[in-house]
Amino acid sequence: MDSAPHQWWQTGVVYQIYPRSFMDANGDGTGDLAGIQKRLDYLQWLGVDALWLSPIYPSPMADFGYDVANYVDVDPLFGHLDDFDRLLAEVHRRGMRLLLDFVPNHTSDQHPWFVASRASRENPWRDWYIWRDPMPNGGPPNNWTSFFGGDAWTLDPATGQYYLHLFDSRQPDLNWRRPEVRAAMYDAMHFWMERGVDGFRVDVMWLMVKDAQLRDNPPTPGWKLGDSPGTRQIMRYSADQPETHQIVREMRALLDGYGERVLIGEIYLPLPRLLTYYGDHLDEAHLPFNFQLVRLPWQAAVVRQAVEDYEAALPPGAWPNWVLSNHDNSRIASRISLAQARVAQMLLLMLRGTPTCYYGDELGMRDGAIPPELEVDPLAKLSPGYGRDPERTPMQWDASPNAGFSRATPWLPVGEDYPTVNVEAERSDPRSTLTLIRQLLALRRSLPALTVGSYRTASVTGDDLFLYLREADGQRMLVALNFGSAPRTVDASAVGSQGTVLLSTHLDREGVTDLTGLELRGDEGLVIQID
Repeated sequence: MDSAPHQWWQTGVVYQIYPRSFMDANGDGTGDLAGIQKRLDYLQWLGVDALWLSPIYPSPMADFGYDVANYVDVDPLFGHLDDFDRLLAEVHRRGMRLLLDFVPNHTSDQHPWFVASRASRENPWRDWYIWRDPMPNGGPPNNWTSFFGGDAWTLDPATGQYYLHLFDSRQPDLNWRRPEVRAAMYDAMHFWMERGVDGFRVDVMWLMVKDAQLRDNPPTPGWKLGDSPGTRQIMRYSADQPETHQIVREMRALLDGYGERVLIGEIYLPLPRLLTYYGDHLDEAHLPFNFQLVRLPWQAAVVRQAVEDYEAALPPGAWPNWVLSNHDNSRIASRISLAQARVAQMLLLMLRGTPTCYYGDELGMRDGAIPPELEVDPLAKLSPGYGRDPERTPMQWDASPNAGFSRATPWLPVGEDYPTVNVEAERSDPRSTLTLIRQLLALRRSLPALTVGSYRTASVTGDDLFLYLREADGQRMLVALNFGSAPRTVDASAVGSQGTVLLSTHLDREGVTDLTGLELRGDEGLVIQID
């Protein structure tokens, strides 16, 4: 592979912003669009290429924006359409891109579509959602369960039927088998594309279509109380239906009509099923989200095998992608040690493919400690212990009150470590996690081998070790990662006898090194240019 032209979403790095938690400009305790705009210089300095915003649409906030009440406006909590247009213009002026979250599986129960749908069985909007009669015993139409816990059906007493919701009862599922639903949702996508957005991350892409017969799902063998509610069943009939792929192709065609745009799909499926969302002709999602690094145990052999299997299974011409954390999963620095989180960031940013970085991970932010009385996530209320508030705490900008996020009490408590883990402190520290991430991003951008080069696992084995090669345009780069806390010395002479260390996760080492006896300290990753 060489450095022939690639699209921006292949060479770039995506940075996920949870708008409620990034920066509060108006002092109400919740982040907003003006706050994001205020911090664009930081993001440009950091070196990311595209910003993905979690939902900003009007919403009653039952699920903090993932319950949409209007797909073509901005919630006043975040600002107005004019604020969005200014933000988009400023993002583009800095040479970055802006992606929006699109939530097609369900709406808010306060969306005018659903208000009309539940008005009567005869209402013309009725079939925009999935309504069914009770079973003869009065129970739900089938055994489907919600990701948030409990039944996926709620009885509407006024009309005597149940409506489907795979998440909260205030998030009724749309009926994507109706052409009118598709047309309305595509109109919403057109609205934002016409404003100039650079693409979408599509929420729960694999759930949009349900089995036409609404057959019962089989139970998950071995599931027990206390396990994640979303894993209670094998979602054979409530997810990943064949008809979903036609919808994704239609979405992709819509975006392709606007030129160089990107379609990213949130898809939690086993690898063979995940990869089908690239499409038989690479005409579906550009990037079906690959969550393996979020869910696998942090063990060198496991991660190495996952990378190899993924690379081997990708359809010809498909572009890989990787992510360590997001708004639904514990932060990487809470799942493993901070020292290993730095190694993980080197892995993420040096692998082949498009990385997505979660806001605050560049600081080594950890999950926040949320007292029960301050929990706001509906998942936490329905399934205690599975709440997502800890990974959504405010961005830590400095050591001032509320971490510089807001003049008011934040909507969630800031992390207790904010006096030292913050942008201002780490920006001036030559060995901070922020310094490391910025240098990794700069290195990635400057070397074709690390941006678009090929991937090959180095034939070096050993406990806690993962070594791989990136190559392009005559450049050969070795990434050597020690997943353990003990030092290791390895013979990497199979890839060359000598190299030059360009970057260490410890930020205290560079220069010529002997690959026949390559020394890795505990919790160290190295990027080495092979001479």
